[in-house]
Formats: sequence, C-alpha cells, structure tokens
Amino acid sequence: MELTLLGTGAPGGLPLPGCPCASCATAVGADARTATSVFVDGALLLDLTPDAVQAAARAGRSLRGVRQVLLSHPHTGPAVDVPAGLPAPGRVPDGRELALISGHRVRAVAVDAPGTGYSVTGPDGDDLLYLPPGAAPAGMPPRPAPYGVVLLDVLGRPEALARLRAAGAVTATTDVIGVHLGHGTPPGTELHRRLAAAGARAVPDGTALGTRGHPVPPAPPRRTLVLGGARSGKSAEAERRLESYPEVLYVATGGTREGDREWAARVSLHRERRPGSWRTTETCDLVPLLAGDGPPLLIDCLALWLTHAMDAVDAWDDEVWAAGGGQRALRARTEALVSAIRSTRRTVVAVSNEVGSGVVPATASGRRFRDELGRLNAAVAAECEHVLLVVAGQALALRG
Repeated sequence: MELTLLGTGAPGGLPLPGCPCASCATAVGADARTATSVFVDGALLLDLTPDAVQAAARAGRSLRGVRQVLLSHPHTGPAVDVPAGLPAPGRVPDGRELALISGHRVRAVAVDAPGTGYSVTGPDGDDLLYLPPGAAPAGMPPRPAPYGVVLLDVLGRPEALARLRAAGAVTATTDVIGVHLGHGTPPGTELHRRLAAAGARAVPDGTALGTRGHPVPPAPPRRTLVLGGARSGKSAEAERRLESYPEVLYVATGGTREGDREWAARVSLHRERRPGSWRTTETCDLVPLLAGDGPPLLIDCLALWLTHAMDAVDAWDDEVWAAGGGQRALRARTEALVSAIRSTRRTVVAVSNEVGSGVVPATASGRRFRDELGRLNAAVAAECEHVLLVVAGQALALRG
C-alpha cells in the first residue's frame, strides 16, 4: 500500500490561529501541520478535513478516485463541506469490516476515546493501523504479525503504543508515525527526540509512505543515564523514555521514611504519574536486578543508592573513611554496580543528581558525597549509550 499523509496535525491544526505559545510560534514551513488525514492507494480517505482537496494538490495527488471516506473522531466546529465527486463520509461500527471495490478491507478497531480506529488491509496483504487523536486501542487481541505502518497520537497517548507492543501489533519492523500533533507538541527538535525515544518519527504534511521498505527508526538506546539538579525534571524525562513500553520495573532506591510527610508526598507524586502497567520495587540491591532478565528497569536514583552505600560502609566517619577501609569498601560497591551496568542485557534508564555545579559543601562528609557521586556518575555515563542532562525541564544530549 501507498499512503499519503495529507495532514499530520491535531484537529485544530498547528499553529492554532492567534495562539502565541512557543509551539505555535515556531510551527512554520515544514513544521506547520493541517489536521491529520490519510489518503490510501488513491481509493480510501481516512478523515475529511476542510482543505482536503488543496492538501492533496499540494502533495501532487487527486481525490477523484476516492471510493470511501471514513471519519475516525467527532468533528467540532462548522460542518465540513464534502467536495464534489467525493462519497459522503461515514464510519464503520466497532468490530465490523468493510470491503471496498478497490480490494481494500477496513476493520473498525474499538478505542477508549470518542471515535473509531481503522485497520486497513490492502489488496497486496499489507496492512496499517490508524487511531484517532487522544485514543488507545480498547482491548487489542494478540496479532500473528505486526502492522507495517501505525499512525497514532504517540505523544498524547504513549500507553497506546505500549498496548500495541504487548499485543505484537508493533515490533521493531513497524514504521510508527506520530500524528495529531497540536500546539501542546514540544517545538523544534524536541518533538523528534521524544518520538525517537518511543521508537517513532514525525514526517511533514504531504509525505508519501509505503507499507514495505520504509526506513525503520534506530532502536532506542539500551542504557541511558539522565542527570539533573533538584526539580529539573530529570525523573519525568526518565519516565517519558519508557512510557511506550508495555512493562517496566521501577526501582525506587529511596525507600520509605517513617513519619516524614514531605517525603511521602514526593513518593506519592511519582507513583501517580507512572503508567498502571508498571511495577515498583524498593531496593538498593541493584546488581541482581541488572544481572537478571526481565522488562526494562527505571532506577531512580543513583544518588540515593550512593547514600545507602555510604551508610553501609560508615563512609561518613572521617577516620573510618581514611584508615578503616571505608573508601575501599565503597569503591568495591560502586565498581560492582558499574560492572553490572556494563554487562546487563536489560534496557535500563538510570537517574542521578548532578551536584558538581553547586555550592561547595561546608563539611568534609558533604564534600566526600559530592566527589563520590561525581565519580559514580562519570563511571556510569561511560557505560551508557545515551546520556542526558536535564536543565529547567529541557533535556540536553551529552552522548547519543
């Protein structure tokens, strides 16, 4: 099958008229997007937009041969005029299949938001999945083979991609395209970075795609270190890198602090924003987890792991540190952790504090912690394919 993306934007398009936000202000040229509409093999149109005829002309296409127009979601605002020569738009009831004279078969896919998803199989047997804005599949049964192309709201509903992966509908061979991009989309290169982290990509309006021989985005890095200061957004960035995976083990190294309400509130906030499919374990025993098999690990954070390790070897005591073997014992623990990260076969995203740019601590033990954390961060970073520094919520790639 050949697809032409007449538009890739949210229903209101990008930019929104009169909106002064950063995303809208920078959405010019190839970054400007009309509402998402997909033209399939010159015969099927998924979602009719007000400028469909003009959008097709800009892409070098004509809508004259369209046999069927299907709507995927409720359209707000004034009714869209149906251009002369196009059939009246309709919908396929959930679970039903529509056969077109062109040889295409369209099956309606139930979603968890207003609207309908469409699974389209072409005369050549290739297939694609198209989901409406803000929607995820509502109960995706296992598939014997993945889709060739999937078009969905990757940034708005990353868990939709996780569900598709769990069902075998999306694999490393699937071309995942982020569509329904609106003014909540991050501007500039940040959009492409976030999509790449999910194994997806964005394309300009008017792009033609094939269900075979398409470029497959490189696999997300297996080991990632996310650094940042307090409240920089480093934990949210780490979570974002794994939110499209069907299963994740969240490793909390901070534990619980009885009677500390402020700490309990922090822990609760972290838990509430994690996907429901993630599991959580509270431990600082990271080496066995890294050595074992299983779903991706999100380790938050190495600074708290180091605090626990220094507690265990009494490294805060100057005498123990200098002459009592504290320094050697801590180095043995950190070297074992770094070695486990080097040899792990699991996908790992680790979070750590960047403390080297702050005020010099007033105590010897504080300076010791700062120095050891700097050494640990450097050693872990050396073993990671991707290293990010988060500043003011903005992720800067240091490696990868």
